[in-house]
Amino acid sequence: MIVLLGVLAQPPMLEVLSLDGTPVTIGGALRGGTGAGITRDGWPALVASAGAVTGVAVTMNDALARYAAVMGLTARDWHGQAVLGVAAEGTGQDGAAPPDHVALAAEIARQILAAGPDVDPALLAWRLPMTGIWASSRIRAQAMAPSGQGVVPLRPAQAIRTLARSQPFTGYFGVERRDLTHELHLGGQTASMTREAFLMGDAAVLLPWDPVRDRVLVIEQFRFAPALRGDPQPWLLEPVAGRIDAGETPEAAILREAQEEADITVTRLFPAFHAYPSPGAVCEFLYQYVGIADLPDGSAGIHGLDGEAEDIRGHLMDRARLSQLVDAGQISNGPLATLSLWLDARVDRLRGQLGLPLQAGGV
Repeated sequence: MIVLLGVLAQPPMLEVLSLDGTPVTIGGALRGGTGAGITRDGWPALVASAGAVTGVAVTMNDALARYAAVMGLTARDWHGQAVLGVAAEGTGQDGAAPPDHVALAAEIARQILAAGPDVDPALLAWRLPMTGIWASSRIRAQAMAPSGQGVVPLRPAQAIRTLARSQPFTGYFGVERRDLTHELHLGGQTASMTREAFLMGDAAVLLPWDPVRDRVLVIEQFRFAPALRGDPQPWLLEPVAGRIDAGETPEAAILREAQEEADITVTRLFPAFHAYPSPGAVCEFLYQYVGIADLPDGSAGIHGLDGEAEDIRGHLMDRARLSQLVDAGQISNGPLATLSLWLDARVDRLRGQLGLPLQAGGV
């Protein structure tokens, strides 16, 4: 038997790992652990204390063994009892845990197991940050209000039947393949079909706008996919954008990205529209914003994170200039084009909300 402690002892984790156990109490205290189940170094430390910790005694199974291998967990002897779910003494991580900590840890565990037993645990450990991004995306999706209300009927979960599933590719991104059927509009069920989707996770997108100068900041960077397609210009003009990290809100993510990619401070966010850019095969969902920022001359530079091989150049331009580029078909990045159109259609309304005078005429 082995005693699971902390996040590992929570019912959602036990369910994902197919474990039944018996509650037990051991002497000591857990210190830290705000990243337990989310990062490999986020587990709590078990320290000597006059108090007691409640855990769950279980029998090791294949799912738990695989999860522990990915998470770098090994059983620790604590006064003759084998315990799991804690770091080496004194290394427990402190900080603020995400609000849905246990739910997120359980979803990450579910995705680790979904990768299949043949994937090297070292690979899954390396891509753990991306797994957390994907797990957070799934949690956000389940909390979304259904789209198309009043037009598209809300169907039950049983409307989609999965017959087989696999992940034929697992890298920084992943690909999931499923054989499935779903309900037909006229009744009945489709024949079995095979579908594949690119597992990416949610991203946040920002068009910085200085309403006083009526200018925007866009960025330029090399993009591999257009280069692979044979596009003669794979250095695209884009909005600021980035993945939403595990446990992070879309708003926090885009404010962080504004600092990393453009070295600007956004003082207010206006949510634009949030949408799937290519729902036929891509599991990405975009949270899109126009952000208010001070953009004086000289505020565009070259930025990006060296650790992510980013080489990002900023460009300041009048809002009208960006609109002209969109109209001329010179913006091939979809989110930038649509955010430009969104801002143009609402510029007077936004200026009113900001307490600024309306502009005569328009774009």
